[in-house]
Amino acid sequence: MYLSSLALSHFRSHRQARLALDARPVALSGPNGAGKTNLIEAVSLFSPGRGLRRAAAQDMARKPGTLGWKVRGELTTAGTTHEIAFASDGGARTVAIDDKAASQVALGRIARAVWLVPSMDRLWIEGADGRRRFLDRTALSFFPDHAQASLDYEKAMRQRNRLLKDQIRDTHWYAALETQMARSGAVLHANRQATVERLVRAQAEAETAFPITALALVQSEGGLPETEAGLRDALADSRSRDMAAGRALVGVHRTDLAAVFVAKDVPAADCSTGEQKALLISLILANARALAQDEGAPPLVLLDEVAAHLDAERRAALYDEICALGAQAWMTGTGPELFADLGERAQHFTVTDEGGESRVTPGP
Repeated sequence: MYLSSLALSHFRSHRQARLALDARPVALSGPNGAGKTNLIEAVSLFSPGRGLRRAAAQDMARKPGTLGWKVRGELTTAGTTHEIAFASDGGARTVAIDDKAASQVALGRIARAVWLVPSMDRLWIEGADGRRRFLDRTALSFFPDHAQASLDYEKAMRQRNRLLKDQIRDTHWYAALETQMARSGAVLHANRQATVERLVRAQAEAETAFPITALALVQSEGGLPETEAGLRDALADSRSRDMAAGRALVGVHRTDLAAVFVAKDVPAADCSTGEQKALLISLILANARALAQDEGAPPLVLLDEVAAHLDAERRAALYDEICALGAQAWMTGTGPELFADLGERAQHFTVTDEGGESRVTPGP
């Protein structure tokens, strides 16, 4: 799976950008603020979801100005090339595949991307919300229905929470919403469990320079029923307690992802900053390997400023693993020397800022 072309129009700091590409990894070098992350954010749109910044469509438009934006590319996967386009005229983002309007689910059937960005570096030491987003993003790469199940669950939970806060006691309303939460929650939980199993297996089956992470789903309080019926009953049983709290205290929205550095038997939260970064890279590579096994080709891999946080030996090991995987990995760094070990195995571009406008040119 790789992009053979990418074109941006009025996207973030890029007024216009056009890249002709092959299947090799892509190394983007340039100073901070030049627009490298904006470029790989555009690439992240070639998978279902809101992109690596989780930004609203209107926030992706170049400023100042009120023009809309467009991102277009040719994606080759499983021997077939699709032209995929994203656009916004100030409203919601649209998706077109081969010039026909398409849904996010349809996009997820042909395109996959995984990524690691600096904002994820504190994943193991901050709140559970971030870890759930990471887990759900990973699950979405395996299960295109995961996003819809998440939307359905959140919608039903918001409506139920409103009833709780208003002290509404109509059991029929609660039963209907709890049925929806249980149905979509069971899907989310099953997808998350399968995702953890896939990641653990993909790590165990590979020889890698990055540490193996033991993963487990845990609840912030108590346990979580495994079945739709069990979830529905648990929600019904918790109504009185939930009404006192004004929110749902039981459900998949209370799930957390626990991680342990296997070689040291140390929780990820207690590891050094460098070890935490290495554990994250290990999981991203495992995600890519598992998808390659499923699809016959690895996904797009986006690694923002990853090279700067690795020593030379581990940086070289990362490049070797990416090339062995055969992934078109998009990597950013402040200088071309960070990608010297890649040599001709990668295609190199320089991103610069000229008067507030990003420019992309071939070569270091």
